[in-house]
Amino acid sequence: MLYPDCPVIIRTVEVGGLTKSQLIHKLQQYSILMNDYGERLLADDKFTTSDTKYSLQTVELTVGDLGFPHGATTAQIFKKASELGFELCPLELGPHLRLGYLDQPEGYLGNPLLRHQAPSDSITIASEILTEDDDFPKGFYLRRINDLLWLRGYRADHLHVWNPNDHFIFCKQNRR
Repeated sequence: MLYPDCPVIIRTVEVGGLTKSQLIHKLQQYSILMNDYGERLLADDKFTTSDTKYSLQTVELTVGDLGFPHGATTAQIFKKASELGFELCPLELGPHLRLGYLDQPEGYLGNPLLRHQAPSDSITIASEILTEDDDFPKGFYLRRINDLLWLRGYRADHLHVWNPNDHFIFCKQNRR
């Protein structure tokens, strides 16, 4: 099924109101783990936080639900989402969504880890890409593995093809 007739998960997420160091401290308080890419994203000067709290409505759906039964590149996914009225999320949504989604289902459950592909049951947050440098992380994804919550950064070049069952989160166009 294709959007809008497919299953989607809509969330309202409170974003902003914390400095970068307060956000990092809160992630540590909740024992949220990060990989090197996630830490690099958070530490970068281009990662900014809003002084003011605001609400975002997000929609989670798969690459296949966007009309790509054989997968698609990041650019194709972002273009199609824009045509459907979705926006890219601010980068700071990643840590705030992780803090608000503590009951994410377990991800591994016998599914093999695949190199150069999104892990099963992970959710990639569609956000503005800070740099075209292929060695720099492109954004965040959320996952739970062995009962541990992760906020991870990922790298993907412009040729990377996402699988049809990969989950993405976009923002509905009602920001601020």
